[in-house]
Amino acid sequence: MASQDPYPTPPQSPAKAKGDPILRNTLRYTISAKEYKTLHEWFISRSPQAVRRRAPTPHKYASLVQTKDDYNGAAIRASLRVFIATQTSLQLWELIKTNLLAKRRPSRTKARNSVLTSPNLRLSLSLSLILLLHRVLFRFFSRLRTNLLTKDAAPFRRRNPRISRSLTSRLAPAIGASLAGFALGVYPGDQLRITIAIYVATRSLEFAYSALEEDGWFKNKPWWWGSWMLMPLACGQLLHAFVFDRDCFPKAYGDFILENTPNYVQCRPATYPPSLPWPSTTTIIDSLAEMSRLNWPPFISPILFPNAPHPLPALSPITSSAHPSHTSLSCATLHPATPSCTTTFLSTLLSSFPTITKVLAAYYTLFSLPKYRKFLSSPTSEINLLAKRILQTAAFLTGAIGSSWGSICLFQYLFPRTFLPSARWFLGGFLGGMWGVVDRKGGKGHFLYSMRLSIDSLWKVGVKRGYWKGVSGGDVAVFVAGLAVVNVVYEKRRGVIGDGLGKGVGWLRGEEFFGNKKEGEEKEKEK
Repeated sequence: MASQDPYPTPPQSPAKAKGDPILRNTLRYTISAKEYKTLHEWFISRSPQAVRRRAPTPHKYASLVQTKDDYNGAAIRASLRVFIATQTSLQLWELIKTNLLAKRRPSRTKARNSVLTSPNLRLSLSLSLILLLHRVLFRFFSRLRTNLLTKDAAPFRRRNPRISRSLTSRLAPAIGASLAGFALGVYPGDQLRITIAIYVATRSLEFAYSALEEDGWFKNKPWWWGSWMLMPLACGQLLHAFVFDRDCFPKAYGDFILENTPNYVQCRPATYPPSLPWPSTTTIIDSLAEMSRLNWPPFISPILFPNAPHPLPALSPITSSAHPSHTSLSCATLHPATPSCTTTFLSTLLSSFPTITKVLAAYYTLFSLPKYRKFLSSPTSEINLLAKRILQTAAFLTGAIGSSWGSICLFQYLFPRTFLPSARWFLGGFLGGMWGVVDRKGGKGHFLYSMRLSIDSLWKVGVKRGYWKGVSGGDVAVFVAGLAVVNVVYEKRRGVIGDGLGKGVGWLRGEEFFGNKKEGEEKEKEK
């Protein structure tokens, strides 16, 4: 007796699907034959009998969507999935932010934006187009290069030597595929687009430096050479922008600094009458900026000279009870009750270090959870490494913040009042950034993050003050250039990019269909 098919299918469905190109292409661009086989094995085969009857077997599905080349289908499938995943994630985050994280419930009468002008939709569309165009362009330039290297294309190479050298270069597919980055222009030009462009550009420069270092360009480096050298420049620019151009400064970065400097930024005392005004944090910072414009005026104690005029009346609640031995108005504003600048600096370090250490302990412990197997295999060594990492970063951040504020008092003793009155803020931040040498072995991520913030802030300050003018779509051009550098480094020294990002660049190219085998064949032909 013949055994029955466990997954019977309707008799004419495959024929109908084969005759219908729309349905066939829809299935092809939705799920591949290999993915359908896995889906059938784990879900459809265990579904109710009604579902199994209607679903085709993996063999019939493979014959249904089978094509000579599935590269374009895989590219469309990947881009569609990126679009769906990004759009779903953004909508979910918008829902959480609106209903759970908001302090008050949003108004029901809020006007809704058009679907086509929605930033979330345009971001999802932009990312999916970048992936699709990158794969298509990479394959196009790779095939074009292969065809131009054949004997049949010799007449074209002789007639157009410059174009031929460009298109037959090994880097031509990598650079040509980077033109897909112009699809970032689909997303509106706001802060997120600028952040993406700066991130890709800085990471590309990081990879290029690593590739040059691997080629032997930076031999016999001194022990102090490293990425921490970016920190003094970044801190100097950020501190100067924090004082004079706060609208061009990242707010979260400033909040972190102010939260960990309670000894320098005076809060309203608990015993101070609530009916009397007290300067806010913004007023204090603006007053410090005004002091530098006034060439750092001296302090005249209201206790000793009650009728003396105050150059900045907004600071009177703070300086009215300041210690009479103060000689500088800035010192009387930052630490009015303590006349010693050194004592204030040391107390700031001692009070801020435990708080920052607790925050970093929670941060690093959370990101160490995926490495729990290492902790289970060698708990003592891993815990010691984690503790060392936390303490080094805490020492670096505490010293950088404390020194940046303490340098204001230091320069009052070292420099005359009229010497570099405004540039002292940059020098103070530079001095605070020198603490990066403490965390030079493990703080590369912090240094690069601060440098990216500094680049963004510096550009905005320059546009605000008229030093340079912004170019329409300039951030997109920076993104394309950074993507080109990443592709070139991946082509020549893919090991410096790392396993995770290296797989991401390979997936962006579609190397699972077009990468290793084809590349090996081309190298053999070139030899």
